[in-house]
Amino acid sequence: MMDHMNPKGYASATVQSTASNFIMNRTESFTHTYRTYIKLRENGAQTLKFWHSNAVDSTWDDGSIASASDLGSMWTIEAAFVGDGGELPNGDVVEGMQVPLTFEGGTSKIVQPGEKFWSDEVQIELPKGHYLSFTWTISTCSSGTTVPYNTEQMLMTAYDAPGNLAQQESSASFQQSENLLVLPSFIGYKKHVDKQLIFFGDSITQGVRTAIDQYEYWVARIADDLPASIGIWNIGSGWARAYDAADDGSWLYKAQQGDEVVIALGVNDLDIGKRNAIQLMADLTTIISKLKERNPSTHIKLCTVPPFNFTGEAEINWRQVNEQIRVNPPFGVDRVFDIAKVLSLETPNDHLVNPEYMSSIYDPHPNGVAGKAVSEAFLEWY
Repeated sequence: MMDHMNPKGYASATVQSTASNFIMNRTESFTHTYRTYIKLRENGAQTLKFWHSNAVDSTWDDGSIASASDLGSMWTIEAAFVGDGGELPNGDVVEGMQVPLTFEGGTSKIVQPGEKFWSDEVQIELPKGHYLSFTWTISTCSSGTTVPYNTEQMLMTAYDAPGNLAQQESSASFQQSENLLVLPSFIGYKKHVDKQLIFFGDSITQGVRTAIDQYEYWVARIADDLPASIGIWNIGSGWARAYDAADDGSWLYKAQQGDEVVIALGVNDLDIGKRNAIQLMADLTTIISKLKERNPSTHIKLCTVPPFNFTGEAEINWRQVNEQIRVNPPFGVDRVFDIAKVLSLETPNDHLVNPEYMSSIYDPHPNGVAGKAVSEAFLEWY
């Protein structure tokens, strides 16, 4: 099986991001099962195919545990199943409605360090209003860092359990997962689309701090209002920064699969990354040039950096970056979407997030109301 990604003929079946920003680090080897409930863009009879990249996409926090493009080690998929998760994500699978997923004909697969690979096709019939369940058992052969995953606040309901329980349809022994989204990198369904639209950003793109299973963040709302003939892949990743992508590793590789890429990066660069305006603009310029280098016809839409209640030097750099993006964006940018203007208070307090849009009085992450405002503005602009 070829290790490269070529999603032609397949579109992302979900608008939920499955980018990885963390890696499992245990004192001993383990066998564990993970079950996730996924709302698909289209239900009914579907042919699914899964692609995975055994690498961390973006840096978590200060990078002491997980940094962009860190490779996962060797581990094994003992078994994997797709199923009808029913109307309520309660840990069960509809009886008799789990189908095994195979890899080059085998029901298990040894995953090599940093490997990229596809599953075989699998067919499933999913009634309207039902979730897709994806369950797999993973085992490691060593302690230390092993399996990349996403550790941000859960936006989809998931369960996990010790041992090999992938084939089990009931929720017995499973507990609801917290900050533990363990999924393949790309959940695809066979679909001819006019173009592949990729949203490439941080937690604000991922949808962090919005309600679980409600799909109320801006990318999900945009997908609801665009026809399914436009494929949408969300690769937003919590704590991510532009310099993660500029390194041209596993995360940018995903973005390079798009016909059209919306870039919404910079908050974490200015915050924990302590980048100045010149550095951030240089990284954004590098990202755009590498996207165009891979495919000169890629249509690039660059967002202004969202407000995040910056003060001091960070605010100064935020203003400088956004002024440049608005007036003189990097070469290769086709259009600019001013997301900052949608989320901000009026000038001179435009560095502050409108309190109506904050997920709490202490947290400037956009809430579901903000998701509606951004999606409406984006669609009108789009």
